[in-house]
Amino acid sequence: MTIALWILNGLLALAFIAAGSMKIARPKPALVASGMSWADDFADPTVKLIGAAELVGGLGLILPLLTGIAPILTPIAAAALTVVMVGAIVVHVRRKENATPSIVLGVLSAASAVLGFLVVL
Repeated sequence: MTIALWILNGLLALAFIAAGSMKIARPKPALVASGMSWADDFADPTVKLIGAAELVGGLGLILPLLTGIAPILTPIAAAALTVVMVGAIVVHVRRKENATPSIVLGVLSAASAVLGFLVVL
């Protein structure tokens, strides 16, 4: 089970760190122009906050298990990312956009949380 957790968390961390970094680094108009039209509905600091949550959550999937310092934080990070993805699903459904990537990441984050709690506890 530990190997499955590492594989799942590694893939999720790549996705969330990349997405979060992009939201932090790029200005809101550039995000909207690149296809993230949902960002128009939010203030610039809110978009940056979402990006920061994804970045920190992605790091939280890997670092606690890797260092052995407070490994319980890994499934907690996965659960928090699940909540972020539920919010993303709601936004995309309300805007009548494709919510499939958010659904997939949300389900995988939830699976990581369950698997993480089983491995850590």
